[in-house]
Amino acid sequence: MFRSLSLAAVAVGAVSLTACSTVDPYTGQVVRDNTRTGVLAGAAGGALLGYLTNTNRGEEGRTNALIGAGVGALAGGAVGNYMDRQQAQLRAQLAGTGVDVQRQGDNIVLNMPSDVTFAVNQADIQSRFYPALDTVARTLSDYPQTLVDVVGHADATGPDAYNQTLSEQRASSVASYLVSRGVMRDRLFVAGRGETQPIASNDTEDGRARNRRVEVIVRPFRG
Repeated sequence: MFRSLSLAAVAVGAVSLTACSTVDPYTGQVVRDNTRTGVLAGAAGGALLGYLTNTNRGEEGRTNALIGAGVGALAGGAVGNYMDRQQAQLRAQLAGTGVDVQRQGDNIVLNMPSDVTFAVNQADIQSRFYPALDTVARTLSDYPQTLVDVVGHADATGPDAYNQTLSEQRASSVASYLVSRGVMRDRLFVAGRGETQPIASNDTEDGRARNRRVEVIVRPFRG
């Protein structure tokens, strides 16, 4: 079962970022650098999960929050055109980053392999992946009439509980980074699925690598 934090903890976590390492030019020691990272503070001990709306954690709460913020719903033929343009922008700007942009009906799925996004067994986003996430955040902000689900996945190596926690922490890191780059937090749903939803066989290294991923699912907001 997915764990949830209180709204107060979510509010603090969305703006409090954990540190990356850097070298102090005066002492030569490795110190913490708080200037740029997308990892939620305290992610190692728990994950930012569920709906992040200011009203409640249900889908209805997310819908009401967006309507209250003045985000208009899409309808009819406008849905396809809106998602087509968003998909084209994401494909063009994410080319060569390792992010796979897929279309599933009216939804856009961004598949972020863990070897591109995270170090082994870590939930801290690798700094080389910041530009790709910056691009995703800008495009999501350009197209506000969408809902954003951030879902972490793991392979079947290791204990189930460990894989579940790691998938939650990685999804939290990506979601927190997007919020820190201006994506409206009320649009987000965050979850970890552990090893329960593989997209390839866990019997091969290639398959396990494909299963270790974070998916950002962009859905049209229909109100």
